[in-house]
Amino acid sequence: MRRILLILIAILATAAPAAMSQIVSFDGRPMDADSVRYDFEHQPYFGLYKDNYFIFGPAIGQRLTRANTNVKFQISIAQRLTRSTLPFGTYLYLFYTQKVFWNVLQESLPMTDLNFNPGIGLTKPLFVKDRYIGKVSLILEHESNGRDSIQSRSWNKVSLAGSIFIDKQLMVHGKIWIPIIDSSNNSDILRYSGIYQVGMQFMSLNQRFTGSVTLVKRQGWNLNYNTILELAYRFSKRDNEYFFVQYYNGYGEGMLDYKQFHSQLRVGFVIKPRFFSEF
Repeated sequence: MRRILLILIAILATAAPAAMSQIVSFDGRPMDADSVRYDFEHQPYFGLYKDNYFIFGPAIGQRLTRANTNVKFQISIAQRLTRSTLPFGTYLYLFYTQKVFWNVLQESLPMTDLNFNPGIGLTKPLFVKDRYIGKVSLILEHESNGRDSIQSRSWNKVSLAGSIFIDKQLMVHGKIWIPIIDSSNNSDILRYSGIYQVGMQFMSLNQRFTGSVTLVKRQGWNLNYNTILELAYRFSKRDNEYFFVQYYNGYGEGMLDYKQFHSQLRVGFVIKPRFFSEF
C-alpha cells in the first residue's frame, strides 16, 4: 500500500493545480492541509461515511406497477477507532452502510431487500505542497442481505479506494476490490455487481449544486457497466440537506435480485458528508 501511495503522490504533485488551495468543503470551510489535519484528529469520532438518502421513483422503459415503483434509502456512518495518527499518516475507521428497498405502494408495505455492508479500514489523507488533494482507503468489508437458504447473498471484499480533487470543482474517484465470495447462491456476482468502479463528481462554485457519475465495471472484456447518475441541490448554504435525483441503470443494485436489470429514476433528499461523498 505504501508504494501505491507514493506513486499516487508523485503523480499528483506535478498535476495538482494552484487552485487546490481554494478548495472548501460542503459547509464552506477551507480544506487546506492544516485545517484537514485538525479535522481528522479532532473532529467527532462518529460521523457520516457515504451519502444518506431517502428517494422514491419508478422504473424506466417498462409498464409501471406497484412492485417496480419503490423507495430506496441508505444510511451510512463511520466511527474513528484511534485517537492518534497511525503509521504512514493513517487513521483506523469502522464503517457501516445499510441500503434498503421498500415497496411502499404494495399492501403491507414490504421491505423487499435489505443490504448490510460493514467494514473496517485505514484511511490516509493526501497532501501535495501543503494542499489537501484527497484520500485513499484500504478496507476489509462484508456485504450480505441477512437471509438464509436459497435467498442468502453475501460476499467479502478487500477494497482499495481513492478520491482526488482535480481542482476546486471536480473530484475523481475509483475503487477496486479483491472479492472473496462465500455463498454458493451468488457465485457469479462479479458478472453483475462488478470488479471495480470509477467516477467523477462536480461541484458548483457556490457549493449549492453537485452532479456525479459512477461506472461499475462488470466482469468480462466487453464494455459492460452499471451506471449511476446523481444530481443534488441544496436550497441554503447553511443546511446539509439536498434535493436529490438518482438514476440507476444496470445490474446489482440490490443483493437479492443482483441478476435483474434495473433502470430506475428516484427523487428525494440526501445528507452529505462534510468533505465529499464516498462511492
